[in-house]
Amino acid sequence: MALYEHIYLARQDVSAQQVEELTSALTSLLEEKGGKVTKNEYWGLKTLSYKIRKNRKAHYSLFNIDAPHEAVAEMERQMRINEDILRFMTIRVDALEEGPSVMMQKRDERSDRGDRGDRGDRRPPRR
Repeated sequence: MALYEHIYLARQDVSAQQVEELTSALTSLLEEKGGKVTKNEYWGLKTLSYKIRKNRKAHYSLFNIDAPHEAVAEMERQMRINEDILRFMTIRVDALEEGPSVMMQKRDERSDRGDRGDRGDRRPPRR
């Protein structure tokens, strides 16, 4: 089977729980068609670079998929019909990325910084 990375953006009006329900529905659709989702990450509500269908923010979700093309095509067809999904992109890859994605690593780094006491005094020395 082919390997894919898939990202979709859901409207800002829906809750995180509704996004999780949408994700589980898409996952079950793929499993019915003979595929499987190897990784599923919810990146949260993020600001868009420009408005998409009058939305300034969107919920981002990532899938790593191991499925036949027909299953992915059916999932994309369902996503085009759904009004809660603003955009999606599916890319065929040679190998799936192990561990957390770059977006999740950034989130971990932010939480590790803490009070940022390691920066020291930022004023230039007086002369």
